[in-house]
Amino acid sequence: MSLAFKPDETFRGDYTYRNSDAAILRFPFPFPEDRYMYSVNMEPHNGSGPSDAFVHAFDVDEHYIAECRDRAITLERDPGRCQALPHMMTAQWDTLELLMESLSRDYPEHFALQKSGDGFGASWTWTNRPLGLVQTFTFGDAATLPCEPFEYITRQVQGDFAICDQRDNNLFLDAGMVTSQADWSLDFNVGMGFMEWHGPVPLAHQAGVFERALKYLLMVRLGQPVRRLNWTMTVNPRLDTAPETYPEWGPDRASLTPENIGRKLHLRVELQTLWRLPRSNALLFPIRGYLASLDDLARVPKWGKRLHRVLSTLHPALAEYKGLTRYLPLAVAHLAAHDDGAPLPVGTHADTDTLAETA
Repeated sequence: MSLAFKPDETFRGDYTYRNSDAAILRFPFPFPEDRYMYSVNMEPHNGSGPSDAFVHAFDVDEHYIAECRDRAITLERDPGRCQALPHMMTAQWDTLELLMESLSRDYPEHFALQKSGDGFGASWTWTNRPLGLVQTFTFGDAATLPCEPFEYITRQVQGDFAICDQRDNNLFLDAGMVTSQADWSLDFNVGMGFMEWHGPVPLAHQAGVFERALKYLLMVRLGQPVRRLNWTMTVNPRLDTAPETYPEWGPDRASLTPENIGRKLHLRVELQTLWRLPRSNALLFPIRGYLASLDDLARVPKWGKRLHRVLSTLHPALAEYKGLTRYLPLAVAHLAAHDDGAPLPVGTHADTDTLAETA
């Protein structure tokens, strides 16, 4: 796959992030039907899906360099966005191995991994061409890397990462690299059990969604990753929407007008995958985020219509939880102009190879 990176984009300040036409068409649109309610919605992560975003184990796209730079800015300001409890070191090495092997296999023009062996004590050399990095280290010896292995490799991958330790028939959030989360705090949640960190989600608990999800995840097998999509909305294409930085981005919700909402309001979709790790038996939980403005999405007629229908019928408790209440009527009114009421097929495919022209 040929990638044309956009290294000078920004996700803060002047917000120069933009999607190319190709990036819009590969966006992982999350709504297969005209209404939305929480569900477990797990499926195998097996190299196929409704867009190219699902093809590889870990998706790399045109925003790669800019997103890695934005992560470095956030970590410089708040090193606590990357944490790993002491017992998670084996899981850290598992994660580094999975990511390096996957990236070098799926994007050989951009990443390379040479190994003298597969076990602890082997000499490895990692090459990251987009970021200009070459690192030789001893697998299993953290002193031979610039930082701990989990931080080292997740600084070089798009999206957030959590590692869940499995014990006592539960999953515990015991490590994370979290710099682009949708308004939740790693510092607050680290060490929590599965039900604890999902406690604030409305409606889903009453429906038994998380009980079913936990049982499912405890049985995820090595070599059989699974995935799901989650979503919210963000004003401006900002990655860092953590509670710790709320004073910087929270007031943006009051900046939307009928004239600017199509450009400023973004659907924020998370492609969440889950991987059983081989030595630690932990679960790696990557949370790969994508941003597309309302105007971007309206260029795919099916998506513009469906998003209008989903938002106009969204349960008030979900709108409140996702922080949409203040501007939801504006978004619905803006999208109404793109919805002719015609029936739509079930599914999330764009169903077009050509985008409509922008207004």
